[in-house]
Amino acid sequence: MDIQLKRGLLDVCVLAAIRNEDSYGYKIIKDMKPYIELSESTLYTILKRLETAEMLSVRSAEHDGRLRKYYHITPAGIQRIEEFRRDWEEILTVYRFVVREERPNE
Repeated sequence: MDIQLKRGLLDVCVLAAIRNEDSYGYKIIKDMKPYIELSESTLYTILKRLETAEMLSVRSAEHDGRLRKYYHITPAGIQRIEEFRRDWEEILTVYRFVVREERPNE
């Protein structure tokens, strides 16, 4: 898979994982696991990129005596998910074209 396409898909997946509630790294990986495998190092790179792009914000809170970073989707992150949904329709159209069965006389 094209690295840029995969990168964009993973970014949107992480945003979708925190869309409904704030979350932290381990929980994001656990929530995504049924759909996609993601290493901690990859996740934290994505989270940093999304934070820099202001698609999520970060807050620290104590949990069991340790500080844990919680990630919150911003309006820009929600907008990115919506853009992805619109783009996906176009991608599906291209996919259908590429995988269509050859029909005689067409």
